[in-house]
Amino acid sequence: MKKQILIGFLAAIFCASLTIGSPAFAALKVGDAAPDFTAAGSLGGKDVSFHLKDALKKGPVVVYFYPSAYTGGCDLQARTFAEESDKFTAAGASIIGVSGDTLERLQKYSADPKFCAGKFTVASDSDTKVAASYNLNVRQPGPGAKDNQGNPLTHAIIERHTYVIGKNSKIIASMNSAADGISPVEHVEKSLAIVTAAK
Repeated sequence: MKKQILIGFLAAIFCASLTIGSPAFAALKVGDAAPDFTAAGSLGGKDVSFHLKDALKKGPVVVYFYPSAYTGGCDLQARTFAEESDKFTAAGASIIGVSGDTLERLQKYSADPKFCAGKFTVASDSDTKVAASYNLNVRQPGPGAKDNQGNPLTHAIIERHTYVIGKNSKIIASMNSAADGISPVEHVEKSLAIVTAAK
């Protein structure tokens, strides 16, 4: 438990550092229409195409944007979503993780039992068009930035932000780590509470 709290704390610091010097954007609010998008992704190491409009036909969708695969807070968040995925399914909700990572980088990540464990799709927004449509901050990693495997971070970094989108395509929750002071794990917990209450 102490280790999880420490990781969450360090992740919050990392997330805050990503937004320093970034231009201020007004993230979409509760009640706004969620922009539709289609993105190439990976589920359990296999190529998939995610289309928000199609996913919403089945129930609410949790769209969570995160800075990068193979970094502390993002790994913890992915693992927690994977561990709780059955509860989201029971509430009729689906999960999609979106980052600036390349699709190639996400293939192994999506299948790894330490992270997504094949429980939900992670999508590549390498050109950051999806993030831009949701009014999120994007920046380039600093010189020498590396992931926790020692690989250079060369892709765009999207701020950590979670949207819960209802079947009517309206945003029913909007959570941001930097602005709301919530940890990566709290993004999962709050999203689950929301979709469960809306069931």
